[in-house]
Amino acid sequence: MKMSAAQRMAGPARIPAGRKMNVRAQAAATTIQKKDVPLELEKGELPMNTYNNKAPFIAKVKSVERIVGPKATGETCHIIIEHDGKVPFWEGQSYGVIPPGTKVNARGKEMPHGVRLYSIGSSRYGDFFDGKTTSLCVRRATYWDPETQKEDPAKAGICSNFLCDAKPGQEIQLTGPTGKVLLMPPEENAVLICVATGTGIAPYRAFWRRCFYENVPNYKFNGLFWLFMGVANSDAKLYDNEIQEMAATYPDNFRVDYALSREQQNMKGGKMYIQDKMEEYADEIFGLLDQGAHIYFCGLKGMMPGIQDMLKTVASNKGIDYEKWTENLKHGNQWHVEVY
Repeated sequence: MKMSAAQRMAGPARIPAGRKMNVRAQAAATTIQKKDVPLELEKGELPMNTYNNKAPFIAKVKSVERIVGPKATGETCHIIIEHDGKVPFWEGQSYGVIPPGTKVNARGKEMPHGVRLYSIGSSRYGDFFDGKTTSLCVRRATYWDPETQKEDPAKAGICSNFLCDAKPGQEIQLTGPTGKVLLMPPEENAVLICVATGTGIAPYRAFWRRCFYENVPNYKFNGLFWLFMGVANSDAKLYDNEIQEMAATYPDNFRVDYALSREQQNMKGGKMYIQDKMEEYADEIFGLLDQGAHIYFCGLKGMMPGIQDMLKTVASNKGIDYEKWTENLKHGNQWHVEVY
């Protein structure tokens, strides 16, 4: 069988020794059947800032679904929004959402709430493959008052709670799309190393829907998609049903490694964080990047110091100047960071 360039770079073993797989989930996974999509959305230039806060697009919520289990550390929802094809976007971009209501600024003036940015969690064709919806992955922001030992609704996230509580048919003000940092490379044999914590998985879902779920005649992905996902526990996994479907259907093109901080231990016996899981595969990651792979980071900004410290240590042990190494990756458009 002829191997793709991505497969040659990744090496012959898709599941390295010692790597644990979720056998039960694998066995239950269904085989993906790619869906046809309207090719008009493959044409034209990258959409940018089609709508803004002064003239937002009025979309409608189609559905809101809680996508975490009962033991997850917080509530995360998958929200499908109808835009009727009037706010096109590319994978890796973000939408702005303007929550309803007003606030009082520091000068005492009442004014509308500002725009909140959310990475888009579907491909340009949406969850129904028709180009008329988009999806957001939103964690409900709450505040726990240490004095009262209760949640304080007054300090809860205004936009995230609005979205998680939204009902079908409810209007929502959208701005954008915006963003160029997380765009996918055009090469069909690209190696994509995608590192996420929590809802930072959203743009990668957009990627994998395009790579593995859609029949796009002018884009046939045959590279390697390697997902590193960090969450607290198994109940906090996001889109794991799709992840297991891809692992079962495309074992030569898709890999996933979870860092479950409250369930796993790292090599030193401590909690398993995203940087610890990446460190287990450091030699392979560095090798792939040296051969042109792209690495993406998306999630809370607190994830980056630990990851960078780990990469610096690995680079030092290899006799590599970390600053020059990362600068070369950035210059080659291989290093993509969007944290919040």
